Amino acid sequence: MNAPAVTGKTAPRSERSHGRRLAGWREHHGWSATASLRRLGARPLGTLMTVAVLGLALALPLAFYLLLANVQSMGNALGKNPAISVFLKADQAGAQANLLASELRGRMDVAAVTIKTPQQGLDELATLQGFSGAVHALDDANPLPWVLLVQPRSGLDALAVNRLTDSLRGERAVELVQDSGQWRQRLDALLGIGHRVVLVLAGLLALGALLVVGNTVRTDIASRSEEIGVLLLVGASRAFVRRPYLYAGIWYGLFGGALASLLALAIELALAGPAAELDRAYGGSLTLGALPWWLLLAVPLMAAVLGWVGARLVSAWQLRKAA
Repeated sequence: MNAPAVTGKTAPRSERSHGRRLAGWREHHGWSATASLRRLGARPLGTLMTVAVLGLALALPLAFYLLLANVQSMGNALGKNPAISVFLKADQAGAQANLLASELRGRMDVAAVTIKTPQQGLDELATLQGFSGAVHALDDANPLPWVLLVQPRSGLDALAVNRLTDSLRGERAVELVQDSGQWRQRLDALLGIGHRVVLVLAGLLALGALLVVGNTVRTDIASRSEEIGVLLLVGASRAFVRRPYLYAGIWYGLFGGALASLLALAIELALAGPAAELDRAYGGSLTLGALPWWLLLAVPLMAAVLGWVGARLVSAWQLRKAA
């Protein structure tokens, strides 16, 4: 009969002990966060230099990402219609152009075919700067040929488009074939290399940021080696001792990431004027974008994680030496 009474008395005591430990753990985390922040404020010059280095290192990938995103956006705007221009021979009339267009429309790899008459070509040429006088000087005879604008079916890869182009060149009535989509394929290849370079650069600079935080925390731990030795002698655990330094790494990363986002916004503002001029030059067809808000918010958080990792690795190694 006594056993249940004993169990009933010990359970609340165990719960109270666990609650006190949890409260003490939370209290020490709060103290570590504020104490590490006060230490950073006590040496403003060193803190500002570390944060500036982190901010500049993390802002570089953002700047390259912004550049590549806008180049890709420009490519999308200027290459919305990568049609293949098929110039017929001079002796071909409208009947042959319509017949060839009907044949091409029946192909599975062709989405649409538009016929451009010689008169339409002459009118377009007259609108170009420097050609209006030459057009008016021509006789009544129009020297321009019939042109077919062949739109490949969406989803075709580069090899299929090349096969279509070679097939068009083999037509008896065709004089010249110009594939306006080739420049876009080259641009996409260059953008693919650029994205890979940005990823590699971001990885290297993230490693550099981790090393910067780690070295700063290592210096801080080395300057407090005697204090840390006393704490270890009186029974403090390594987790207890290193917790303020982990928060210091988090603060470094958080402030450095916030500075990187601010620098990226400053770059956007600096480029806003020239980008608007470029958009006006292309008649408002360009859609130059900015860095997404989620990326600007994620950079400080990711930088804080990097700072924590760097501080964790260095503090563990330093405390192992001290022990």
